[in-house]
Amino acid sequence: MSIESHGHEYEFEPQYGLPERLPPGEHILWQGSPDFATLARRVFRVRMLALYFALLLASRAGLVLGAGGGLDEALRSIQWLTPVALLGLASVATLAWLTARTTVYTLTDKRVVMRVGIVLTVTFNLPLNAIASAALRRHTNGFGDITLVLAGRDRIAWLQLWPSVRPWRFARPEPMLRAVPSAALVAARLQTAWSDVSGIAAATPAALAPAPTSTQTTVQPRPAAWQASLT
Repeated sequence: MSIESHGHEYEFEPQYGLPERLPPGEHILWQGSPDFATLARRVFRVRMLALYFALLLASRAGLVLGAGGGLDEALRSIQWLTPVALLGLASVATLAWLTARTTVYTLTDKRVVMRVGIVLTVTFNLPLNAIASAALRRHTNGFGDITLVLAGRDRIAWLQLWPSVRPWRFARPEPMLRAVPSAALVAARLQTAWSDVSGIAAATPAALAPAPTSTQTTVQPRPAAWQASLT
């Protein structure tokens, strides 16, 4: 089974998150979407953007005050910048919300299905036997990112996957399940399903113990030459 890509079929899904109903004998092990708050913070960098705008407004007001202007004059100097900053933040937050709302990840006992895209929605079928290895990056509150390294010559365009793709891997894009809730549990189920399909033992579940801060853990390796880790 090779990687399949389906075109714009969001309105016609026969089964939620899937381009077609699962064949007999195939079962869903997990299905979910990115967490909006985690996605906005870690992918769309809303906090950093808010800090940037805050510093921009503060520096503008500071210049006026430093030139001898009063508080009223300083506030007037940023009154046209403030709506622009708020509009920018709202636009990025809305993009993050739409991404979280329209993205669906599905793990079955045969494959990983990724439905991605806001305007042009596409679905990618990644058979478990086409996955060489995977890695888990854990964040706080149980959320995390799961990167999938594809075997052989299978490739998916980086822009088609974004933001469900590992950053800065343009030559050989690696699909990524972003801001997944209960990420350790999802990774453990992925391990088990991958081992059942490949017949190769995966990493021990103990390696997936919850961590208080962001960490990186290889979650379903083949032999060492196949392992992938997050940077």
